[in-house]
Amino acid sequence: MNCRPNVMQPIVHPTKCCVQHHCCKTIVPHIHPSHTTNVNHHMYQHMHYFPHTESVANEVSNQHFNCGGRPPGPFFGR
Repeated sequence: MNCRPNVMQPIVHPTKCCVQHHCCKTIVPHIHPSHTTNVNHHMYQHMHYFPHTESVANEVSNQHFNCGGRPPGPFFGR
């Protein structure tokens, strides 16, 4: 006796989104002109400060393993 299998509606999982990081170099020329004026032995000292800020990006990862068979533990009986 041949039975036709029951075919269920497909289960559509959420779209898997991937992120690829690509790096490229951009050269930004900085021109720092300087000028010194010495008048009656007066010197101008220009102090340059470069404030810096930081931010944090947290990344989390996990792993899934296919161990085959049934899981160990007393909750499945013997």
